[in-house]
Amino acid sequence: MTIEERAALLDQATATGEAIPQLTSSEPMSLETAYAVQHKGIELREGRGETLAGVKLGFTSKAKAEQMGVSDVIIGSLTDRMRIEDGGTFDVSRGVHPRVEPEVAFRLGPDAELVAVAPALEIIDSRYRDFRFSLADVVADNTSASAFVLGPWTKIGQVDALAVDLLFDGEIVATGSTADILGDPLRALPAAQRMAAAYGHRLLGGSVLLAGAATAAVALKAGTHVEARVAGLGSVSVRTKEG
Repeated sequence: MTIEERAALLDQATATGEAIPQLTSSEPMSLETAYAVQHKGIELREGRGETLAGVKLGFTSKAKAEQMGVSDVIIGSLTDRMRIEDGGTFDVSRGVHPRVEPEVAFRLGPDAELVAVAPALEIIDSRYRDFRFSLADVVADNTSASAFVLGPWTKIGQVDALAVDLLFDGEIVATGSTADILGDPLRALPAAQRMAAAYGHRLLGGSVLLAGAATAAVALKAGTHVEARVAGLGSVSVRTKEG
């Protein structure tokens, strides 16, 4: 398949919520080709009027990276239509098998420096059957990016080793620490700069950098109030529905 054909398959799966086989199940795919597929998918979104809103990092947890057998982070793009307002609603029926992670987000200044920090939720949703994928597959699938929610922005201070809780309907379902994000979420900026330079992503002033997950992802179902609490940064929430 061509890069365009692979991107179109993933784009269709995203639109319909119907899973597809791994792209690598039929033929090998290099990491460079996978990023080309990812960029072509973003071009399809931009062609429908979406605009770039930032970038996100994946495999920032040492445990997750080891599980996938990788030694470096991956990078994906965020668009404006992926953003859900704090306290807003996410329709789980639009996804294949959506999951949620509590994160730390940064806002970039005009020179792509970090100017503010916020608690965040990222909804990931691999478009592949059984939530199974290789490194190249997940990169082509824009690192499973689906939606994100940002809490209140605050001035950047110490952000390492902050306690993180993920709650469903007020009950804690996962706990972690910002130390699980590259050891210190501030390391997300040089990591993003390095990956952006290598694979052609844009770090724009005023855009968002999702630094990575502080806990394992938890499956979403309809009718749930999802909240992330990050000590010292505050909280952020979203409600789920179906249809």
